[in-house]
Amino acid sequence: MNLLSVISLNVFADRFMEGGPLFMSLILICLLLALFFVVMGFVNLNKDTLKSKKMTGLASDASVLGLVFGFLGSIIGMISAFDAIESMGDISSGMMAAGLKVSFLTTVFGAVTFILPRIGIIILKALQKS
Repeated sequence: MNLLSVISLNVFADRFMEGGPLFMSLILICLLLALFFVVMGFVNLNKDTLKSKKMTGLASDASVLGLVFGFLGSIIGMISAFDAIESMGDISSGMMAAGLKVSFLTTVFGAVTFILPRIGIIILKALQKS
């Protein structure tokens, strides 16, 4: 591995931990499940179309759940940030921006969890109809 790939992996790991390990882990599990169901849908496409359609539905449900976890994590993060602001009193705009950035990391990861499997689901549904 070269230095650039190690640095980029470290940046992703840092963002993952900044977003809160609980919600980011739940979203990651949803992403992995959704991708697994999409792959299983493609594997069963010619063998068992009913199972392929079931896998498509499960992938859709898992991706939506990841999106919902992202929004929930963002809302809880914003409430925590506002509680901290309330207890500290007057804060700088830099601290406010940092708190908002952290709260939106789960939303971004949830959106990625929704979009990536959705591309596979669209392709899979098109292949199921033909």
